[in-house]
Amino acid sequence: MRALAALSRFVGNTFAYWVLLFAVLAFLEPQWFLGLKSLIVPLLGLVMFGMGLTLRLDDFAELSRHPWRVLLGVVAHFIIMPGVAWGLCQAFHLPAEIAVGVILVGCCPSGTSSNVMTWLAKGDLALSVAIAAVTTLLAPLLTPTLIWLLASAWLPVSFMDMFWSILQFVMLPIVLGVVAQRLLGAKVALAIDVLPLVSVVSIVMIVCAVVAASQAKIAESGLLIMAVVILHNTFGFLLGYFTGKLFKLPLAQRKSLSLEVGMQNSGLGAALASAHFSPLAAVPSALFSVWHNISGALLSTWFRKMADEQTPRE
Repeated sequence: MRALAALSRFVGNTFAYWVLLFAVLAFLEPQWFLGLKSLIVPLLGLVMFGMGLTLRLDDFAELSRHPWRVLLGVVAHFIIMPGVAWGLCQAFHLPAEIAVGVILVGCCPSGTSSNVMTWLAKGDLALSVAIAAVTTLLAPLLTPTLIWLLASAWLPVSFMDMFWSILQFVMLPIVLGVVAQRLLGAKVALAIDVLPLVSVVSIVMIVCAVVAASQAKIAESGLLIMAVVILHNTFGFLLGYFTGKLFKLPLAQRKSLSLEVGMQNSGLGAALASAHFSPLAAVPSALFSVWHNISGALLSTWFRKMADEQTPRE
């Protein structure tokens, strides 16, 4: 079991490399991964179930200690990322399916890997976990609402269909995970040790399925989508950080806001796009999953050095 836990930690710490490696492999040999398309939703459910296993009431303690900081992070997340996505679609005159995909990933809740990046960056981990948890719990209502408001100009969007999908993809697995944690108690600790491995394998398989299904379209429009994804993520990091600065938050909280705003639950984006639109609409989410883990790791490394230089003066 110790060997499996050690492997899980190693795979979790090298997440970005595995996503990048298999995304390239799926692009070069799409036929190897086409069969995974039907597994996108169950795999996302598995990741969310794992999140439920680790979710505790303590994760929401930050709400009682500093509710306005959590509220600021949640509001910033659901304003900045959807707004930037819509602006980029307008600026680049993106085709309908790609535009919907970009907006869709922008309207998703915070990504699960943002907590790891915050910890590596020496940010406020309690604040990060609280923002991620609250944005995820609000996703069934806010995500379809924002997609309907911002993406309907490109393609028809059904609020109720998306609402029910997110309840099934996100809320039900999380609730089941929380219930399992309460019923099984200490036995869950063994499962938690291997969750990084399960999560990485699941996200890698989702990315492979999306890339393989859209290989031809990626070859045609991949550079444009990648440029938009990089800009989207970069603006999220910058605007999240400067939101914290505008409200005079200490450095550790500014780091948390930056990472929580800029990193998305791109697995949810890919699942929603595949279920309600097309494989091409899922490509921005797949590429976002590759990129934000690389950029998040780079930013957290820079933030970590920043702490050594600036924390004494905070």
